[in-house]
Amino acid sequence: MEDLKKKLQDEITALEYELRNELPKEILKARAHGDLKENAEFHAAKERQRYVDSRLSQLKMRLMSFSMIDMSRIPHGKVGLGSTVVVLDQTKDEEITYKLVTSEEADAPKGLISTSSPIGKGLLGKEEGDEVSIPIPGGVKKLEILKLTTIHDAVE
Repeated sequence: MEDLKKKLQDEITALEYELRNELPKEILKARAHGDLKENAEFHAAKERQRYVDSRLSQLKMRLMSFSMIDMSRIPHGKVGLGSTVVVLDQTKDEEITYKLVTSEEADAPKGLISTSSPIGKGLLGKEEGDEVSIPIPGGVKKLEILKLTTIHDAVE
């Protein structure tokens, strides 16, 4: 979670620099070319400025929401945000390790799945030993939870 906060803060810093330093220079340079109606550089710089401003607002809201995550609401002994879960895929008879993360951190090939993904939602609130059937686009995935490490276990 701290890695994500740092990543968000780094992107905010870079975008704020672009918004305050680089884009004003680009806009001034484009204005110097004359007629603004048909000035592609000017319109591109203004569009980028709107995008950066919007993205900054989005990132700041996301960073603020991370600051408000109430660790006491994440269950002990049950799958929740930050949990690492070793499951047996009963269809393929193979063990898979998932870590439940936020949608920004999700990277399925690395085993980082979002709590809002079908598998993430299916695992939330379950305990070690539980079997779960999760509807996925290709049918139903049947998983048995072999091992669970919650975010609380990882901190201790």
